[in-house]
Amino acid sequence: MPEKRESAPVTEEVRTTGPATREGARRRLPRDLGSRLRRRLPRDLGPRLRRHRWFLAVLALGTLLRVLAMLGYRPALWFPDTYTYVVTVFRPRPDLVRPAGYSIFLKLLEPLHSFAAVAAVQHLMGLAAGVLIYRVARGAPRWAATLATVPVLLDAYQVELEHLLVSDTLFMFLVVSAVALCRTRRTGVVAAVGLLLAAATLTRTVGQPLIALLAAWFLLRRRFRHTAVLLAAALVPVLGYGAWFYATYQRVGLVGANGVFLYARTMSFADCAKMDPPPDLRVLCDPRPPERRPPSQEYIWAKDAPIVQLPGITFTKETDDLAARFATRAVLSQPLDYAASILAELGRTFRWDRPVYPDHEIYGYYEFPVTSPGPPGRYPAQVGAEYARRYEGGAIGTEVVEPYAGWLRAYQNMARLPGPVLLAALLVPPVAALRRRRAGGRRAGAAYWAVPWAAAVVLLITPAAAAEFDYRYVLPAVPLACLAAALSVRPDLRESSRFPR
Repeated sequence: MPEKRESAPVTEEVRTTGPATREGARRRLPRDLGSRLRRRLPRDLGPRLRRHRWFLAVLALGTLLRVLAMLGYRPALWFPDTYTYVVTVFRPRPDLVRPAGYSIFLKLLEPLHSFAAVAAVQHLMGLAAGVLIYRVARGAPRWAATLATVPVLLDAYQVELEHLLVSDTLFMFLVVSAVALCRTRRTGVVAAVGLLLAAATLTRTVGQPLIALLAAWFLLRRRFRHTAVLLAAALVPVLGYGAWFYATYQRVGLVGANGVFLYARTMSFADCAKMDPPPDLRVLCDPRPPERRPPSQEYIWAKDAPIVQLPGITFTKETDDLAARFATRAVLSQPLDYAASILAELGRTFRWDRPVYPDHEIYGYYEFPVTSPGPPGRYPAQVGAEYARRYEGGAIGTEVVEPYAGWLRAYQNMARLPGPVLLAALLVPPVAALRRRRAGGRRAGAAYWAVPWAAAVVLLITPAAAAEFDYRYVLPAVPLACLAAALSVRPDLRESSRFPR
């Protein structure tokens, strides 16, 4: 006979299956779940949050500002360059003036059919840049690390730039990410730094010097393998894009406008009487004295500009080569005038006020508007607007929604980073390093602040030397300058063992 199995003891909980018991179980479930969740959370979560409360407050306020931008200006704000980027999304082809990195970014988000989604991602990049800066500056006093994040998180012009459909926010995020990772000793992460720099270069060509800068940093620290990995990861995508550009235009480079932009830059000082150019270059001269000439950009886009009046489009190889020869002759003939013009353009960065420059139209794009901007007037922008409607799947006009837009405009009137404060942030690291050296302390300095400081300086000087000053060119350098300032005031390594080399 089969064995008789003993039944499991019937507990009171099993026997009681009535409605009252089931209701009690449902009441106990949230408490039990809450207990399990509390057990999984770190026991020191509360103290951790309190330690970082000032940064979290800044981050929360920065998030609120970006929510207001999304509510007040729907779906996003437009810039003349935006339409060119959108055309490249649907016509995959290198542009002669701008690399296609931002167009690739837009292409990745195209399935969403929403420029609001593009603006939202850019706002998230701004917030992420602030978090990265605070994370990298963790060795500094918390007040310094928090202050370093304030410009990128709370500057009204930074928030406006993130809401503008241009490449600068993406470029800033890529550069800040690369700099944040450059202290690694992992080969895979170094490769990621190279890829980030490649993406930054293909978003804005001003990123090219940063590849050389970070490669030199690894080289000076005798990390030869990491130098090779960085260069390989950065240059392979850039050279691949250059091959695509050459296959399209039979020209070497990433864009076809370097000569034209440098020519326009030199027109702020070029004197043909001193240069004595040959006849083929003399057609590019401006007989007006330098102090009566328009801003540099007018020599590229104005209908009466000498280079625009030449046959064909402005950015043909022949025209760009001609402009490059003129610019080279101007720089070599008047090197001191060229240096003085760079300092004059750079000086606009550090003014306390914010005067209109280069003209009211461009300046207006950096302000939150009172009324909805009108449709584009220029023909290339009109073509881009057709593709933009296709991207959006509907109308693309910006809707200004009150009271959110009004709150942002009021905030923008009072919340910005003045130029002298940025200059002070750039001066803090070398001054702090000099004081440490005089005091005989071990230098935490160079190993911590040199890369972001040098990157900020490069990003400020390069546009002033190769194109012209523009307010939106300054903002990507600000987070790096503030990060360098925070890192330079960290405690001396001899006095604190918490921050190893």
